[in-house]
Amino acid sequence: MSNPPISDLHPLNIAPVSHQHLSSPPFPPSEHPSRVPSPLVLPLNDEKLHLLLCATGSVATIKIPNIISALSRHANLSIRLVFTHSAAQFLQAQSSEQPSLDTLATAPNVDGIYFDEDEWREPWVRGNKILHIELRRWADIMVIAPLSADALAKIVGGMSGNLLLSVVRAWDTTGELDSVRDVVQNGWKAKKRIIVAPSMNTAMWMQPITKKHVTVLEEEWGVKNGGWFEVLPPMEKELACGDVGGGAMRDWRDVVEVIEERLGLTGIKGTP
Repeated sequence: MSNPPISDLHPLNIAPVSHQHLSSPPFPPSEHPSRVPSPLVLPLNDEKLHLLLCATGSVATIKIPNIISALSRHANLSIRLVFTHSAAQFLQAQSSEQPSLDTLATAPNVDGIYFDEDEWREPWVRGNKILHIELRRWADIMVIAPLSADALAKIVGGMSGNLLLSVVRAWDTTGELDSVRDVVQNGWKAKKRIIVAPSMNTAMWMQPITKKHVTVLEEEWGVKNGGWFEVLPPMEKELACGDVGGGAMRDWRDVVEVIEERLGLTGIKGTP
């Protein structure tokens, strides 16, 4: 049976939820009464490809359900989600395209969903797992879509003030610590990469400092120069705020296509 085209997929087929069921302001993810903590010990050799799909504080976070739904046709793909506190505010069941975080956690292929609070779920003692290190080891690829202006600046500045940034800061940029899948990119064995899809207001995208930050990721740390970052440039459109211009996150279908190509999933439908 053939798979439906990506354009026909609906984000998890979630019905709208009444706002009366939501706290105001929305509760922190870790305080959700029904949330089951995701595992801290992650399987490294489960014969699946591992996607660490992340989102930062941008309205484009509402496209995460579409990305998950499109990738659910790959039975050999395991997805773990990392959300910043700001990103989580866009996924409080406000509309049919914004399901609850609990619903995302039980979506097809999703084997875990993590927030800043999970890093210190228990007081640390020697021998305990460190979550941002475990996520880095587990991931075959990390995708941050959307990447906000704030998170972009913090990554370039080497900051690690939340779980997502800590994974980026601890990434194996030399390929000496983590085993790399036997994938060949343009004739050379690739390091595990981080793909980012910037998303921000047009004026923020046009700021000179943004250009400098993107240049660091694309040129100094870019995969084309032997690095580990791949940047998916934003597109021009009318933004949610009403401004028209650049800064909108790359179409989610493009993000799915890039993920499939980088993981070698192209042409692999259903059970491999």
